[in-house]
Amino acid sequence: MKRHRSHKINRRQFLQRAGSGVARFNILSGNLLSGAESLSQNVKLHVAGIGIGSRGGADVGEAPGLGHNIVALCDMDEKYAGKEFANYPEAKRFKDYRVRFDKMGTEIEAVVIGTPDHTNAVIAKEAMRHGKHVYCEKPLAQS
Repeated sequence: MKRHRSHKINRRQFLQRAGSGVARFNILSGNLLSGAESLSQNVKLHVAGIGIGSRGGADVGEAPGLGHNIVALCDMDEKYAGKEFANYPEAKRFKDYRVRFDKMGTEIEAVVIGTPDHTNAVIAKEAMRHGKHVYCEKPLAQS
């Protein structure tokens, strides 16, 4: 009788293998594709950042590296978010995300949300209601 070998792996092995696969994919795709500069104007997204003072600023900073345009930034605390505002002088500034949706709704295609946990679901829902793509790093639900 054949014995079936158990292929159990522990969490550490799983993470190592998954990380290895992700790294291979990123290296191969980077070599196969010429990168952000090869994006056509039809593919580039007009991105808005909401809550850019802290981690949200780093998230917004990824979009230009991928070849997309930052067209609007929104943060309630202009002093705290001043560094990110300075990085994108052409982007329109807002304190209230609802005003930004009203004024620039048709010009924006995607939204990066970096607000505190208790506010990001409301903002993400509003963005999706306007038909925008949403990137939100934090939890959107409790369960």
